[in-house]
Amino acid sequence: MFINEYRSKSVIISPLLQNMSILTLFSLTNKTALVTGCNKGIGKAMAIALAEAGANIIGVSATIALEGSEIEQEIKALGREFKAYQADFGDRNSVYAFLGKLFSEQKRIDILVNNAGTIMRNPAAEHSDDYWDKVMAINLDSQFVISREVGKHMIEQGSGKIIFTASLLTFQGGINVPSYAASKGAIGSLVKALANEWAGKGVNVNGIAPGYIATDNTEALRNDPNRSKTILDRIPAGRWGQPEDFAGATVFLASAASDYVHGTILTVDGGWMGR
Repeated sequence: MFINEYRSKSVIISPLLQNMSILTLFSLTNKTALVTGCNKGIGKAMAIALAEAGANIIGVSATIALEGSEIEQEIKALGREFKAYQADFGDRNSVYAFLGKLFSEQKRIDILVNNAGTIMRNPAAEHSDDYWDKVMAINLDSQFVISREVGKHMIEQGSGKIIFTASLLTFQGGINVPSYAASKGAIGSLVKALANEWAGKGVNVNGIAPGYIATDNTEALRNDPNRSKTILDRIPAGRWGQPEDFAGATVFLASAASDYVHGTILTVDGGWMGR
């Protein structure tokens, strides 16, 4: 009804929107999505959501089984195709080796989800070079390299969607995680930088900033009664988020429904940032 109402008012809208119902805008049928860090947690939930919307999935992780993984079985049970690749995101040579294999085997990538990440906890005065280098390599360096190389192909094909997993620490500083905060702050700027260059070339670049989610990364916080209570007391929704809470935001940013959305960080945080 919304689209039909706009048609009737002679408002100028995208030719694509003119020929689509609102539900069709969210369809990813016949699209191919590459999801890094898809083996568990938020990345797994994102991959499943994209498959439920119709996309075939390319899954990349340092530890994923090349055949027969749990995520592969779940994706195929939805009637979608799944292809696994291994890459150590902390090793630049491994990332380039993965990309070389990817482009030799895959004809087209419509959606890139940069989700792989890590976190190292230690106060700033004790935060080692190794901690800093590892977090930056995985959370920032590899994501730029992959986005640059996949982005080239999206520019050539005239369309594409790139989604980064940002963080509340894209906006805040956090405690005892200086390398993580710095990497996620940089991701926020990278989203905007790429969007500024690629929006006019048919490529949407956006990010999703998770709040406090029940994953491996937050296990230490959830196991600390004092920190857990402090966090929950600030979340208006009154609970830790779940990986499945990212399904809608991911499909939205991957679909035609977000064609005029560029350079945005969408928070999925139970209301944390509004507090």
